[in-house]
Amino acid sequence: MAQVVTVPRQRSASTTVLPYMRSPSSRHTHVLRAWMLTLPVDLLAFLSPLAWNRDHWKGIIAAGLVTVAAFALGGLYAGRRHVSFLDEIPQLCVRLLAATAVVAIIAAVRHDSVDYVAGYLRVVAMSAVIVLAGRMATRMAVVIARRRRWVEHSAIIIGGGPIATELARLLRRYPEYGLHFAGFVDVKSTSHTRSDSQPLIGDLNDLEDVIRILHCEVVLIADVDCSDAELLRVARLPGVAACDLWVVPRLREFHSRHGIPDHIGAIGVSRVTRPSLTGPQFAAKRIFDIITAATSLLLLSPVLLLCAIATRIGSGRGILFRQERIGRYGRPFELLKFRSMRPANETESQTTWSVAADPRIGPVGRFLRRTSLDELPQLWNILRGDMTVVGPRPERPYFVDQFSADYPEYAMRHRVPVGLTGLAQVSGLRGDTPISDRARFDNYYIENWSLWLDVKVIVRTVIEVLRGGGR
Repeated sequence: MAQVVTVPRQRSASTTVLPYMRSPSSRHTHVLRAWMLTLPVDLLAFLSPLAWNRDHWKGIIAAGLVTVAAFALGGLYAGRRHVSFLDEIPQLCVRLLAATAVVAIIAAVRHDSVDYVAGYLRVVAMSAVIVLAGRMATRMAVVIARRRRWVEHSAIIIGGGPIATELARLLRRYPEYGLHFAGFVDVKSTSHTRSDSQPLIGDLNDLEDVIRILHCEVVLIADVDCSDAELLRVARLPGVAACDLWVVPRLREFHSRHGIPDHIGAIGVSRVTRPSLTGPQFAAKRIFDIITAATSLLLLSPVLLLCAIATRIGSGRGILFRQERIGRYGRPFELLKFRSMRPANETESQTTWSVAADPRIGPVGRFLRRTSLDELPQLWNILRGDMTVVGPRPERPYFVDQFSADYPEYAMRHRVPVGLTGLAQVSGLRGDTPISDRARFDNYYIENWSLWLDVKVIVRTVIEVLRGGGR
């Protein structure tokens, strides 16, 4: 008879955006990670030759920093279940050579001396040998710490088939994977049978509560019997997002050639990397927003003045159009635009979908829309913090409720701030285009977000504006 642990549920008020608000629970207290040991050792190992040779100290420090950055970009500080120095050697050597070459080229240009570069390369060669030795030592230290259970993370396995059962056995038998098996979470109608030693601690609807109560840090998805859509919904929950998420690929016999393969007892696993929607990178995004909005308002002030005059002439009173829109976490705010169509009553404004051929749009408004100049007042919204430069476009409350009911993934757009421009818009999804396509592009942007992706969207936006590709 399977042991079932009942977990109390907490239900929130029904709204289309609340399920994607920030999780009220804080990050778990067990924050030890292997990189906290490996990264400092790598850097110190690279810089260690400076203890007896300081002739090339600037180049060595620069190369050390570039090397650590290259290791980080290559995933050499990412968490792994199977820790092996031999698996990492090819990546370590390639990135060491690349970092050394970058700094050597700069040194050759600056010093124009073969002797200087040769001396630098001799020191770097010593650094590389010491880095490899240090990496081997840290990997041994991690394995020893795991085997003695000095460092381990509580893990939930989602699933109940033979793979999930085998993973639970492996985690209990081999502590070197660094995981403490806490129990299974499965669908309600599971047909799997388990012994009392392999407890079913809840179903998928309980997952966030289970994570919070048991202080779990790792979620491992195995052979769970549910649809991909349901599994994706679960993986996007805020409580799950606070954990490391690992999956057993359905075609686990076929490993990707990219990166270093990982496994638990020869069962292939992959870590799902998700962008952090908080923290330093998102803080950098906000700083970029403030600088961009303030600078643009200053530089484009003559253009804003001309647009205001043209709007006054073409549309009469009411230069600025103000309308309630839904922002991050479902919070309403007042969006600003230059008025591009004749004023409508409040009900019509909130519930009527405008299209390119709308008869209410005059010649001036049509020009403003085609060039996207009507959106410029939203720079003030960005400065105030209502919006960001790049993100899903904001929508009216009436349509947010309607679209969220028709398209389950639509409400997920509200996990991030809404934007002046977005990936969906630069991909041709503006005006009267399918909402399902927009939601899919917006969620793709969120789940693959990076500062570089923002830069690409901005560049494509500028190209669209110059082409006159607005509505």
